[in-house]
Amino acid sequence: MTNIELSNRRSDAISRGVGVTTQVYAERAENAEIWDVEGRRYIDFAAGIAVVNTGHRHPKVIAAVKDQLDRFTHTCHQVVPYENYVRLAERLNNAVPGNFKKKTIFVTTGAEAVENAIKIARAATNRSAIIAFSGGFHGRTFMGMSLTGKVVPYKVGFGAMLPDVYHAPFPVELHGYSVEDSLAVLDKLFKADVDPNRVAAFIVEPVQGEGGFYEVPKAFMLKLREIADQHGILLVADEVQTGFARTGKLFAMEHYSVVADITTMAKGLGGGFPIAAVTGRADLMDSPGPGGLGGTYGGNPIGVAASNAVLDVIEEEGLSERAAALGARLKQRLQSLTDAVPQIASVRGPGFMNAVEFNIPGSKTPNAQFTNKVREKALEKGLILLTCGVYGNVIRFLAPLTIQDEIFAEALDILEYTLRECAKEA
Repeated sequence: MTNIELSNRRSDAISRGVGVTTQVYAERAENAEIWDVEGRRYIDFAAGIAVVNTGHRHPKVIAAVKDQLDRFTHTCHQVVPYENYVRLAERLNNAVPGNFKKKTIFVTTGAEAVENAIKIARAATNRSAIIAFSGGFHGRTFMGMSLTGKVVPYKVGFGAMLPDVYHAPFPVELHGYSVEDSLAVLDKLFKADVDPNRVAAFIVEPVQGEGGFYEVPKAFMLKLREIADQHGILLVADEVQTGFARTGKLFAMEHYSVVADITTMAKGLGGGFPIAAVTGRADLMDSPGPGGLGGTYGGNPIGVAASNAVLDVIEEEGLSERAAALGARLKQRLQSLTDAVPQIASVRGPGFMNAVEFNIPGSKTPNAQFTNKVREKALEKGLILLTCGVYGNVIRFLAPLTIQDEIFAEALDILEYTLRECAKEA
């Protein structure tokens, strides 16, 4: 069995709408390494898109899942509940930023978490309008697409989006939008399109994921909280990609002096097993009536068992601190290459949620062609990278936080070689 054979089978059997970044078919994985069906080894700097922050098959996570398998795999929590669901909710209520009583629900995907956060916000405020931001990504359901601030590939061809969703520009100085510019447009939005007293919530990623790994400027987050409080608007933090030690804190909102009313999470929570959550102020979370929230697989006991183990691993292995150290090493290495690689326009990101952005040298024109060339050449050398950004000119780095030092050093060498070679060939 070869990668090409599997690729041909895949093309014949699976919708082209399910895109893939590589034609590498996984056979097995361990911590930060993946071996394909042909036996070739790769260093994984994608981590399933920030899912296996604790590494592929972390022994503690696998042990917790095996133990749960021996007990039961599914009862539907809404029919026959179970203790580990309650325990995980208690732990998230304590861990999510905010000095107020919180409650939690579990669902299966990040998009579901976002959908439920919007439902809760609307039920709590008796308002319907939602404001999201350009470049944001919130899922592929219709509400998720409507909130997402990027048309291709997420919205194109799917018709009209849901009503009462508005977008303001996300402040990115590199692309010509300051905090003041974004706030000015938001003010115009309130004057021209939607009464702020009809807005249920702002939804924002503390660090944009698909949008290019841009952090919300602290001044903007502070002002957003102020505007929300002024008009009775809720603040929803989408921590689906930023959560669980990735940014050097358990949650990215811990980097700010303000807190969200509702937090969505998924990805890194389950360490490779499907689970998502919404945690928020208890009074808000209790707004929907019984049966208004939930789902057949929501809080599946296997995913819950994995999540409790993930939280243990993050604490026991100091993964927030580890993320900060790894990210510092990566950014230092990238910054040392700016003379040799003039395409580098920006190196950024908190903790180990890092990115490098490429422009055409001497200009502010995004260089997606160079970016993709770097990704492809790195893959040839055995390093899996992901691109992102509205212009497709950003490479994001999402290796497991548990990556071994020697493998991390090997990956950095491959990355430097790749960047230097691509710059010479440009």
